[in-house]
Amino acid sequence: MSGNRRRPPQRTLVGNRATGDPAGGRWASRQQVPGQGTAHRARRAAPQQKRWIDYPRQNRTGPRRWLPSWRHVLSFFLLFFGATAAAVGYAYATVTIPDPNPRTLLQNNVYYWSDGSVLAADGSVNRQNVTLAQVPADVQWDFIAAENSSFYTDPGIDPQGIARAMFHMAEGGSVQSGSTITQQFVKNTYLDQSQTVSRKFKELLISSKIGASMSKQQILQGYLNTCFFGRQANGVQAAARMYYDLPVEKLNVSQGAFLAAAVNEPSLFQYADSDPKAQAQAKARWSWVLDRMVATGKLTQQQRARYTAADFPTPRKWSPGSGFTGQTGYLVQLARSYVQAHDPAVTDGSLSRGGYQIHTTFDKKKTAKLAQAVAQVRKERLDPAHRQVDRDVQAGAASVDPKTGKILAVYGGPGFDQAHYSDNADTSGVPVGSTFKPVVLASALQHGAVMRPGKPAQPITPSSKFNGDDGIQIKDQQGNYVTDTKDPTGFLHQHNDTDYRWGYIDLRKAMEQSVNTPYVQLGEDVGYENVANTAKGLGLRSASLAGPSAGFYIGTSTPSAIRMAGVYGTFAASGMQATPYSVTAVTHNGSALSGFTAPAPVRALPAAIADNVTDVLRGVIARGTGTKAQAVGRTAAGKTGTTDDYRSAWFIGYTPQLATSVVLFREDPKHPQLQSLVGVGGLQKVFGGDIPTEIWTQYMRDALAGVPDTPFPAPASLGRGTDEPGASPSPSANPHKQDHKDDRHRKRDTHTAPTRAPWPTGPKCRHHRCG
Repeated sequence: MSGNRRRPPQRTLVGNRATGDPAGGRWASRQQVPGQGTAHRARRAAPQQKRWIDYPRQNRTGPRRWLPSWRHVLSFFLLFFGATAAAVGYAYATVTIPDPNPRTLLQNNVYYWSDGSVLAADGSVNRQNVTLAQVPADVQWDFIAAENSSFYTDPGIDPQGIARAMFHMAEGGSVQSGSTITQQFVKNTYLDQSQTVSRKFKELLISSKIGASMSKQQILQGYLNTCFFGRQANGVQAAARMYYDLPVEKLNVSQGAFLAAAVNEPSLFQYADSDPKAQAQAKARWSWVLDRMVATGKLTQQQRARYTAADFPTPRKWSPGSGFTGQTGYLVQLARSYVQAHDPAVTDGSLSRGGYQIHTTFDKKKTAKLAQAVAQVRKERLDPAHRQVDRDVQAGAASVDPKTGKILAVYGGPGFDQAHYSDNADTSGVPVGSTFKPVVLASALQHGAVMRPGKPAQPITPSSKFNGDDGIQIKDQQGNYVTDTKDPTGFLHQHNDTDYRWGYIDLRKAMEQSVNTPYVQLGEDVGYENVANTAKGLGLRSASLAGPSAGFYIGTSTPSAIRMAGVYGTFAASGMQATPYSVTAVTHNGSALSGFTAPAPVRALPAAIADNVTDVLRGVIARGTGTKAQAVGRTAAGKTGTTDDYRSAWFIGYTPQLATSVVLFREDPKHPQLQSLVGVGGLQKVFGGDIPTEIWTQYMRDALAGVPDTPFPAPASLGRGTDEPGASPSPSANPHKQDHKDDRHRKRDTHTAPTRAPWPTGPKCRHHRCG
């Protein structure tokens, strides 16, 4: 068996390491094919071809084959950085600064009371842009310290700030913004509020471009105007008003710190006035902002010590959802109309885009007192639940400063919130009745009267006598009887309220008792042109004046309550006419508009004439149809007025400090036509000396409380006047000493207004606007 056993192959030592043999002294099989070992060794010794990326690693086995080398890691990061830099560079080169979001351009219009507090705001966005110069420096630094202390040195983005904010919040510290002020400005103005990587990346790119193209002051101004602060306030100006009822110019460093704190959590801070939890967090954040002011060197430790928790600037109470209630709508409407009338560039379109700040003449307290007076008298005198005739009764009133023409208060109706949109104080269409008689008297005192055809005008004084009987025929300046197509005789027979025979009475008494016939004849003698010119000089507009007719002299014209208050204010100011106005200043986007200087008073009547008219009107209250006004308890003058069929009732009165007109009328809102006031308040007849006088008296008593009772100037003598032909010579008795008549003899303030054919009647437009 041994002879058949296979022998293992013999191996021989091939090569020698000691001699440098390439074989390395390895053993080779004796069965190897000749030359095979040499070729094999040649292949193993040949260098392998290098790959561009040696991965998986060629000369490693096992797990090490798949582990990248440090060269791989370095190459990867260099490649990634290069690609990222290229992508960012391309994105930066191609990205453009977009147009601002349309909503960020919207603002509202803010209207202010005369004391500077906010009256109202209209518009879809509560924002009023301001310039950076309007924001106190301390308030600017409040925001910079809280949001971006490196604002003036960084390029618009701050990676370290982002990382620091994330780390600080991870530790449980105060909420901090990781964005710079520039980034927040870009987000607010050009982008949206979505929290996506693409939006954030775009924000960074645009911020870099904004930082390179806009000044820091422009960016900070834009940021302050676009931040949301809660309470529906967009921008620092709206926030200052909503939280502290102050313009931004008057904020202090403590209030600014609160607003800077509110930017991060507006939904919480808006309730810091009432919610204990919100107030506690607001105090903590407010304190932190002040500490940051110290850290940035904008407050000293001593200054910071002044603001303890007890000095926290608690914001004012907030009532969300308040609108145009009460008189607000009428006041805004009046101011808006005035602005548009005095600046053609202010259109409905520009007002809809907002940005206007409109400062008015309206007195907050007087406006409230006027509304209270109307409400109180309505409550006492009207009973719409039980009297049908009381349901559609409307009132209008206006109060002006005689010396300046400032409209201090109006009552336009129950309010926009009650679906009453027509301003009864600024509406033309309600005849003024006998309240127009003082205009006729003023014109007669100034121009005289033509008593006889072909003769020059003769002087007139309040002592001049005219026929006061009912039903007399009226003559024109040519001595012809005035025609009336409605009269069976074809001629005008002027009537009073009763057929009481007054005989020839002086103009003073005719005014006090509101007798019509003397003033119709006086008007004809003075002439329509003279009376109309006097009316316009006193502030009435031509469009509101009735045409030439007998009724014109006793009140067929339809000026507004505002304009009539201005007329009587001219008497109070001794003949200096100050046009009623409602706006003192207007700014748009922080820039003041021209054209809103207060109208300068002008001489409308000689002082002697105006003061004599006042003296006559004092008698109306002392012993005439306006005796209820004596309850005002101070020196006053005024006139009652009632029109045909009792379709309107007026009282207009004044003191040296205040002129106020009140009108009462009845109109169904669904059928805009004046209706009779007969039966209103349970009265058989409604005169101007009734409900309107009561409203006037209550308002004036409250509005002038604490104001000294100043006398009117003593009227200068006008000399001897001329009586109407046929009157007996005037006695030299004291003209103030008059017989007191029983109410049944007291003439109502009314007119009968036949039209002299073919002259037209006056306009009846209900939509005339007053300045």
